[in-house]
Amino acid sequence: MAKAKTFEESMERLEEIVSELEKNERPLDETIALFEEGLKLVKSCDSQLKSFEAKVEDLTKKNAEETPDEL
Repeated sequence: MAKAKTFEESMERLEEIVSELEKNERPLDETIALFEEGLKLVKSCDSQLKSFEAKVEDLTKKNAEETPDEL
């Protein structure tokens, strides 16, 4: 089973795909396959970002609870 890509690896691959699609030099079937791969990467990146945001929010809340504001 293939190792899951990091966010950075996914973004790098997505940039490669966008670049290839912008060239518009590939046959239609390859273009569709690249587009499909790109959509999967976008979905994966979005999911990872939401996870990162939730972690940051959780850490921020925990930090606020541990160190109350001084007046």
